[in-house]
Amino acid sequence: METMNVGRLILYIAGMSVTTYLIRAVPLAAVRKKISSRFLRSFLYYIPYAVLSAMVFPAILYATSSVLSAAVGCAAAVICALAGLQLLPVALISCAAVYVTELIVGLV
Repeated sequence: METMNVGRLILYIAGMSVTTYLIRAVPLAAVRKKISSRFLRSFLYYIPYAVLSAMVFPAILYATSSVLSAAVGCAAAVICALAGLQLLPVALISCAAVYVTELIVGLV
């Protein structure tokens, strides 16, 4: 395996920096007035939640010893969140659900 040239690495980092900056700066510069479309405002409001869910959910399924215990923990977290519990109780209950499931299955 060959080692990477330092100059090439700096070029890659600079390219990613420019790309990241453009993704954030172009919409800010292009849209100067308040967005009045209800659909577009709703779409932009929910984008962070959708992206975060898409990034986190696959990791949930492989964070434990088995997919079964991960699914039980995820289901417990969703039920607790829908019941209106705050973040700490949801996290504690879902961790307890995973632990109990792994005890029952015999993985711990």
